[in-house]
Amino acid sequence: MSARILVVDDILANRRLMQAKLEAKYYTVLLAENGVQALQVAETEQPEIILLDVMMPGMDGYEVCRRLKGNPATSHIPIVMLTALSEASDRIRGLEAGADDFLTKPVDDFALMARIGALNRYNAVALELRKREASGVKSGALSEDENEALERGANILVVDTNPRTIREIRYPLEAAGHSVLTLEEAEGRSALMTDPLDIVLLALSDQAYDPLRLCAHFRTTGSTRSVSIIVMAHDRDREIVAKALDLGATDVISTPVIPEELIARVATQTRRARYVEILRQRVDKGLELSVVDQLTGLYNRRYMNNQMALWLRRSAQGGSPMSVVSADIDHFKAVNDMYGHEAGDRVLQEFANRIMVNVRPKDIVCRPGGEEFLVIMPETSGDLACTAAERIRRAIAAEPFEIDSASGKEIDITVSAGVATYTGDDDTAADMLKRADKALYVAKSAGRNQVKSVAA
Repeated sequence: MSARILVVDDILANRRLMQAKLEAKYYTVLLAENGVQALQVAETEQPEIILLDVMMPGMDGYEVCRRLKGNPATSHIPIVMLTALSEASDRIRGLEAGADDFLTKPVDDFALMARIGALNRYNAVALELRKREASGVKSGALSEDENEALERGANILVVDTNPRTIREIRYPLEAAGHSVLTLEEAEGRSALMTDPLDIVLLALSDQAYDPLRLCAHFRTTGSTRSVSIIVMAHDRDREIVAKALDLGATDVISTPVIPEELIARVATQTRRARYVEILRQRVDKGLELSVVDQLTGLYNRRYMNNQMALWLRRSAQGGSPMSVVSADIDHFKAVNDMYGHEAGDRVLQEFANRIMVNVRPKDIVCRPGGEEFLVIMPETSGDLACTAAERIRRAIAAEPFEIDSASGKEIDITVSAGVATYTGDDDTAADMLKRADKALYVAKSAGRNQVKSVAA
């Protein structure tokens, strides 16, 4: 999988060397020689990954990283920091600044390509979700509640056969506010099925089990497919680490584990996974908004038209009956005129609730607009549809509607309804809706608060 990668380094030879390595793997390379230029290129070109040198004059890599992550236009871009500094404190500082990974110079080509491959997989998911939600909230512009979700403690599963290592890992993570379980504890409590799991810490080195098979299992099991997997391994086990990254691991930490680095990497992976989950929720919400009436929670006209066409095709193919009930609140304009639109909205909401209580699960209740409602009744004859419409009519008229919760004021509401039934191959959705509206008009002309059906 190719990608556009921004290389930021103040030394020309380093930039050219990295460019040659990446282009040999068919990546497109962008270059920046200092922090200011990197900020400009990142915002205008939107690369998929940034390789950022730490030691630069003027603005160092840590400050560049903080600014990139603080800008909604670039906060989603993964950053790998590159430096000759090898102290754990330097890695921790980079991760706390917002970096997604940290590699020490001279950069090992094997490790670099493995990291880029892992970040590419993450980008493929996140980019698609950002495109889908582009018409809604801008990427990176998270609400207060969403930011709280990003920072909340993680549920972590530790898979390691060394009890001493587990203790060394568990204490700092729990002190940082995370919940930690071992594989044995998880199996005993069925936690994988009942608790939302955020991260798996999977030991690769010196294990009695096959860690790669377990890594693949987590990636192919529905309940753990989207979980972040941080693998723990000795520096000498780079080949098994690369294989784990190919199988879907999202990050690597060297053993023996340094607690501060572990906490920083867990925080990075948690934020990344939850950011993707927030994007998924936004996309789902956007899809819901496109077909659901926000006042009543019923389906809107767009969904109604699609379902009408779908069930007409099924009736034509299988010969099963299908009916629709068109319902209209009697004298609804007078409610708005006398009591105000807020009272009218309360009537519409309660009206929708009473309809939903009095239809079958397979019936599709829609609000095309205003005080008009339509119930699509699959596999339903005209007589049964009339009976159902009469049940709805009685439920609406049975009890008054509250229009003011403070005063408890109530008014009586009634409904008129018209029923139409599918008549055969030549029947269309427009024909059925026209007959239902005609029957509704007959019901209103006959005095309202009744159900009528008009033959084809």
